Amino acid sequence: MDLRFTPEEDAFRKEARAYLDDLLAPGGEFADVRGRGGPGDEHSCHDERLAWEQRLGRDGWTCIGWPAEHGGRALPLPLQVIWYEEYARAGGPGRLGHIGEGLIGPTIVHFGSPEQQQRFLPGIRAGTELWCQGYSEPNAGSDLANVATRADLDGDEWVLNGQKVWTSLAEWSDWCFVLARTDRDAPKHKGISFLLIRMDAPGIEIRPIVQITGTAEFAEVFFSDARTPADLVVGGVHNGWKVAMGLLAYERGASTLGQQFGFSREFGELRALAATTGRDRDPVWRQRLATLHSRLEIMRWNSLRMLTTADQPELSGAGYISKLYWARLHRDIGETWVDLAGEAALGSDLVSDEAYPLTDAQRLFLYTRADTIYGGANQIQRNIIGERALGLPAEPKVTA
Repeated sequence: MDLRFTPEEDAFRKEARAYLDDLLAPGGEFADVRGRGGPGDEHSCHDERLAWEQRLGRDGWTCIGWPAEHGGRALPLPLQVIWYEEYARAGGPGRLGHIGEGLIGPTIVHFGSPEQQQRFLPGIRAGTELWCQGYSEPNAGSDLANVATRADLDGDEWVLNGQKVWTSLAEWSDWCFVLARTDRDAPKHKGISFLLIRMDAPGIEIRPIVQITGTAEFAEVFFSDARTPADLVVGGVHNGWKVAMGLLAYERGASTLGQQFGFSREFGELRALAATTGRDRDPVWRQRLATLHSRLEIMRWNSLRMLTTADQPELSGAGYISKLYWARLHRDIGETWVDLAGEAALGSDLVSDEAYPLTDAQRLFLYTRADTIYGGANQIQRNIIGERALGLPAEPKVTA
């Protein structure tokens, strides 16, 4: 397996780097949003980041891995990796269109009807329609098949009733893809459908989940007789579990590397902080930083190896450990940053009930606690590794 880049790929890197630097460097059109909208900062600069999203769409830098017939550039995997590396290096702002481009878009390409593809893919590519994900529920997190939100067919419409939770950026989204139970008598993993619904449909209530910082990038979403056309079911009625698992497979695609490559930029800032405090000359701290650097390199190479098997039906060993590995690593980067910042990381200028800005150390520390929960809690990931990758006996089921 040769993970080196060719001269042609290096030329593409220079093209991507020049494009991003021109727009994001000091004095560039989008310099003000450089580095904004990342983990723990998702609510910031929405209008400016939306303009950024649409600029990328006009210039052909969204959906670069999509098939050409669906508006993409059909770039091979190495070029996609290079783009996401350079995006992270340049401090590209958090993508408002990530859920559309990285999750629902490829799902519609693979499972959607021609009519659904024509209706939804152009808006995703152009950055004019934003999406959110209606998966998690109060009793259906890691156990996603436990969804209780139901959809009943009434003539030519689905009628949705239920609740979703931890819906990122719901109040800014135009559309939501929803897992709903369409056959309440079917076994747990059956009778689920994958529906699309506008977020401004009557009967949808969005309740932001206010965090300790006063910000609210997550929300609860309630469906009370909310309606969506009958033809907006992707992959066929009662076939939603297959579609949902197909969508989750895209989370281990090239786009997810952008987030991980951002860890290296954060580590660079961490090293700079160590230099300003003199900790980089302390042997204990030098060892701690060197260990983080080594783990970052291991993560990068394992991620690249994982992508070489992305078209195979079964996850590779690197694929099984990926989420657990990077979640723990990012958590440790956050803890190290707080330790370096010292007492400055403990205080705030909070003088009222209004939202207050976090320091870099606080933001990273708090958000990386969530890394070990979302997308599958660490404990669940260990079960998956043991049972599916290592073939160990399944965890005993507790019954009432």
